[in-house]
Amino acid sequence: MNRTKFDKPKFSIELLHPRHWWIWIGFGLLALIVNILPSSILLKLGRSIGTLGICSENERIKIAKRNLELTFPDMSEKKVKQLVIENFKNTGIALIEIGIAWFWPTWRFKRILLTKDITKLEMLEAENKGVLLCCVHALNLEITARAFSTLGLAGYGIYRPHKNPVYEFIQYYGRTRNGNKLIYRTNLKKMIRVLRNGKRLFYLPDQDYGHNKSVFVPFFAVKEACTTIGPSILAYASKCAIVLGSGFRNTDGKYEIIANKSIEANYPQKDEIAAAAYMNKYIEEIILRAPEQWMWLHKRYKSLPDKSRTNSRYQ
Repeated sequence: MNRTKFDKPKFSIELLHPRHWWIWIGFGLLALIVNILPSSILLKLGRSIGTLGICSENERIKIAKRNLELTFPDMSEKKVKQLVIENFKNTGIALIEIGIAWFWPTWRFKRILLTKDITKLEMLEAENKGVLLCCVHALNLEITARAFSTLGLAGYGIYRPHKNPVYEFIQYYGRTRNGNKLIYRTNLKKMIRVLRNGKRLFYLPDQDYGHNKSVFVPFFAVKEACTTIGPSILAYASKCAIVLGSGFRNTDGKYEIIANKSIEANYPQKDEIAAAAYMNKYIEEIILRAPEQWMWLHKRYKSLPDKSRTNSRYQ
């Protein structure tokens, strides 16, 4: 595959080979379940799946616990344990949310959206201004991405195709519901072109992507957290607006869609270290809206300035 672009997957007879049947059956069952059961039951089912995961994912429990200990050193052991359990339950719900985002009809999907404040995005849309829409790795990220497109604010997602062709076929069409488009993750030129042309680019600057194009700046209580410089590169090259977005689920089972803060005015895009630290402060604000729904199960702090000590925070 060309590492700067990829082709839209097309259906072929090869996708029906028996070795792929289990994927078709799995997604078929997921699509059936999410379309026949009411939302309240689906959420309970997801929490049950997450609870079962607690019994089998010992390594992930350790990672989530360690992430929370590093992030919130003053949090009590009891609170950390409670948050880990709740995070696992939300991880179970995430499976259901994938089904909802990819397979629900638009009329039903709109019913679970609660538009809190998207006026900033709407204003920039009217001005034909490119927007780097910075979100986080919330467990309901698939819902959030489709929500913006359903509300008439579709954008481009940065994308890595799945190795399995059937999974890729289903995933691609699920993620492009209601008008979203996808850009291969290394195609920087196209990302810049999208922003210069007044479109939206979804960007997730909250994880540890390794040393390449990253700096080490504070993130919560961790003083040297590996942080991507991608936003500053894109902002400097495109002169785009930078808006913060989220779509966390509330206690009523509705997804609160927010994109109300534009931060480019004081964003130090020419200083990669200052820009990364500046962005992290806002990313922290987003995560704290619903910390139990963020992806604590991945090693956020795996990289250290000394490459030879990678993962030492988890040993």
